[in-house]
This record gives sequence, structure tokens and C-alpha cells, in this order.
Amino acid sequence: MTALASYTPITARASFFSGRKIASRVTNGTGTVSMRATWMPGSAPPSHLDGSMPCDYGFDPLGLGKEPTNLARFQEAELIHARWAMLGVSGAAGAEVITGVNWVEAPVQAQQSYLGNTIPFPLPVIAAIEVFVMAYVESKRGSETDRTKRMYPGGSFDPAGFSKGADFEKLKRKELANGRVAMLAFAGIIGEAQANNLEGPVAALSRHLADPWHVNAATNAAAVPYL
Repeated sequence: MTALASYTPITARASFFSGRKIASRVTNGTGTVSMRATWMPGSAPPSHLDGSMPCDYGFDPLGLGKEPTNLARFQEAELIHARWAMLGVSGAAGAEVITGVNWVEAPVQAQQSYLGNTIPFPLPVIAAIEVFVMAYVESKRGSETDRTKRMYPGGSFDPAGFSKGADFEKLKRKELANGRVAMLAFAGIIGEAQANNLEGPVAALSRHLADPWHVNAATNAAAVPYL
């Protein structure tokens, strides 16, 4: 059967052709073309991932999000984990740069300090305070019945008013995209610490930059964690 051919107008978003109509010849046998980005070029996203969520690229090979309640929960959990991962990566690197103590050794120091100020509590007390505070904050967040507010509370959590801007949807995508990278980055930091005798990411990066051909994953037998 001869494949159908059609000309589909596509509006270019950016570049020299911004706002103009571009004719695209389609000969895929259906006469249709999809401009939606997917995790694998040319793949068809599942029906429950319709592109309405931020950074939805149709990736669900196990079908875990077929149930709407599961999909909503996974979306919320991914966003919260993404935010913690961004804080974790920046904290692990930042603390090591400022204090010279890496993220593995810092929590078990005999004397805890914050920005040069000594904290007059032993480690068990500090841990108990953190657990209590986080339990309270999470209980308050969980008691919110509006799922959107649980993810994007606004108010005092948005002092700059980003959630009120016209580009809020774009910022949602940027936040989640950076958060996904941060989750991978922190997994890498954990693997690097295991492979290099609990060395911090900044020290490991410095050694690699000083001698990249001899200090890398290929020259470290323990570079792949848990194997």
C-alpha cells in the first residue's frame, strides 16, 4: 500500500522561524504527525500519560501509573524527592567547600557547628530535634486535602511570588527537570563515596580534574556501587 503523504503546518516556538508556519511532509502511512516529546523518539506514550503533567515524556514501561490514584501519588512523591535531592546535592558540595568536612563525616563530628558557631547540643539531641520538626512539618503538609497545595503551597513558601507569574508552568517543568538530575547526582555521590573510602564529592572531583586519565570510574574497581 502506498504510504499517505500530507503537509502538516508546525509552528516554530523559537529561533529565526519563531511564529511562522513550516510545512512538514509526513509519509508514515497515517498522514498524522505528533510534536510531543517522548523519552524514546518515535515511541507512543501510554494513554494515562497525556502530557498534562510537568515533564511528562510518556515514560512508564511497567504501567505503574495506570491507576489515577497511584499516578497522583507518584507525581507528588517525585516532586518532594526532587526537592530534597536538590537540597542534598547542594548541601553535600557546599558544606565540603566551606568547612572542608565531607557530607559523610559532618553528621558524626564530636562537636557540631553551624557557620562557625558551636551548637551546644550533642548529636543525639540534634537528631531528635530534626525528627520532631520534620514529623510536624510533614504532618501539616499531609493534612492538606488539596493535592495541588501540598505540592505548590505558595504563600510564605513563595516569598518571591513565582507561583503568581505567567511562567509558573514553565518553572514547574524546570524545577522537576533539575530535581531529576539532582536525584541521579546524589545517587552518584553515594556511589562515589563507597568507591573512594567515603571521600566527599568535591575532593573526588578535584582529584579527577588534576589527573582525569588515571582518576576515573574505569580505573576504580569499586566505582559501580553494590556490585
